[in-house]
Amino acid sequence: MAFLKTILILLLGYYLLKILARWFAPRLFSYAAKKAEKHFREQFGTFRGQGYEEQQQPGDGSTTRKSTHRNNSSEHIGEYIDFEEIE
Repeated sequence: MAFLKTILILLLGYYLLKILARWFAPRLFSYAAKKAEKHFREQFGTFRGQGYEEQQQPGDGSTTRKSTHRNNSSEHIGEYIDFEEIE
């Protein structure tokens, strides 16, 4: 009888931990992700300099466009070789 009672307690404990993990695991991972994000932002801020946040305010972004005009110069790039198949 003691053996069955032990097995029953182990199974109940297993399922209880499984249910608790379903409830608390997303919150725990979210908390860990926020802490990691905060840590990376702090490290990035010290890497880029202290005034980086002050320089770029939201809405003050500027865009740079690449030139759509291609330089079609008639420079000699290379030599053209015509290959023929040998049978």
